[in-house]
Amino acid sequence: MNSIPVSPGTRIGHVHLKVADLDRSISFYSGVLGFPVTQRFGSSAAFLGAGGYHHHIGLNTWESAGGNPPPPGSTGLYHVAILYPTRRDLADALRRLMAAGIALSGASDHGVSEALYLDDPDGNGVELYWDRDVSDWPVTADGKLQMFTRALPLQNLLAELS
Repeated sequence: MNSIPVSPGTRIGHVHLKVADLDRSISFYSGVLGFPVTQRFGSSAAFLGAGGYHHHIGLNTWESAGGNPPPPGSTGLYHVAILYPTRRDLADALRRLMAAGIALSGASDHGVSEALYLDDPDGNGVELYWDRDVSDWPVTADGKLQMFTRALPLQNLLAELS
């Protein structure tokens, strides 16, 4: 087993999801969450990105057109996490979800971040979150990270938009 850590500059660049209905998924990721479509390959695949990036989200029906989500209790994606730059941006994401009538499955304050949890149209878990500054992360008396899970008051988050 390799005990040498990966470079601290390493990042996960994008997620590519198998979906049952491409247009339905584009409506969610682009229409609701606001990721512009950067490229589309007919009715089988699309790429969406923020800020002019080639893609943060890939969607395809190559092996999944008309398919069903995996059953509970099976392996697979737990959730994809989308990091927003500010708390206000996360509040805007919540506003978009509410306007589209999309229900949350959870909303949590983890000390290091605040997060909204939901499912996309194919049942894939989605976490929308923002990170607090590292200097504000909760730590124990001996300096170790001490994350937690507490309810996130949604009205408090929405107040960021006022």
